[in-house]
Amino acid sequence: MYVYEYRIEDTITMAPVSKNLRTDRIPVSVITGFLGSGKTTLLNALLKHPGMADTAVIINEFGEIGLDHLLVEEAFEDVLLLQSGCLCCTIRGDIVDTLDRLYGQMDRGEVPPFKRAVIETTGLADPAPVLQTLMTEDLITKRFRLDSVITTVDAANGLGQLDEHPEPAKQAAVADRIVLTKTDLVSDTEVQQLKERLASLNPGAPIFEVINGNIEPDKLFGAALFDLTQKTPDVQQWLREESYKSEHDHHDSHHHDVNRHGEDIRAFCLTYDTPIPWDAFKAWLESIASVRGADLLRMKGIVNIEGETTPIVIHAVQHVFHPPARLPKWPDDDHSTRIVFITRNIAQEPLAKTLEAFATQVKPAFAE
Repeated sequence: MYVYEYRIEDTITMAPVSKNLRTDRIPVSVITGFLGSGKTTLLNALLKHPGMADTAVIINEFGEIGLDHLLVEEAFEDVLLLQSGCLCCTIRGDIVDTLDRLYGQMDRGEVPPFKRAVIETTGLADPAPVLQTLMTEDLITKRFRLDSVITTVDAANGLGQLDEHPEPAKQAAVADRIVLTKTDLVSDTEVQQLKERLASLNPGAPIFEVINGNIEPDKLFGAALFDLTQKTPDVQQWLREESYKSEHDHHDSHHHDVNRHGEDIRAFCLTYDTPIPWDAFKAWLESIASVRGADLLRMKGIVNIEGETTPIVIHAVQHVFHPPARLPKWPDDDHSTRIVFITRNIAQEPLAKTLEAFATQVKPAFAE
């Protein structure tokens, strides 16, 4: 078993907002989840689905995911071609090397072309470094784009794992989609309690109950959360925090023990009604990344920038910020800035106060 870590400087690089993103980059999704949470079962079921043809699946070792019954059609160097049309390969070196090697093999015609890549992390892996790599490495971002993060959670053991281990809480916190497995082994009450706990960690991620890995791939992949050239990302999904908040206030008084592990991870939404100068907003983000970047587990938002007629979408994992990009239009009639934070030991009020301070004191023109 391997846990991959990548060094990253504790700084933030905010590139000018891009108007001309490439449209031909290959989407990459990350499947993560704690030990025994059902990643292997999910992948096995997905690989049998016709919708997964033309997919490259990158896993740690072939032995960790039983492929015998998937009928290997042909073997290349470190790559298996399955009869379903999927490619499977091992991580060799690190993710950058593996994706670069696989793309080169496809470009040279050594392996069949693929239109999607799926990376499975180990059960003990911190997914943030993987996401940071996919967002920042030039060799990767020229050819690939981050699509979605899928986290599997074991319904039978999930509550205990969230209490006892830091990894599953963080894996759930950074997810775009949560797959709740083994729900047939527990009561409806236990499933609901776990859903509430997961919602407190990550209110913006839809939760799918899945038995034996059976789920349509379209529910997990192709979300275009970070592909602003294809369609408007589901920012409404990102910003579900307000509807969650009233429910969470109720649940707090009945179910949550403040001494439970994982209470240091919290989710909240900042709203700002007045358009914000770009340089002021950029300086605010840089200050957060510099001082508390390690505890900024995930941030996604839609921002009203002064002088712009359409909103800017931002996305960050810890110190690393995805290049901001313009949406073609506002997703609804609400033109306020709305930013969802999932943090560790960072309170909402200080962030709100510092945003107000930067927004009202720094007034340069928007930087192209």
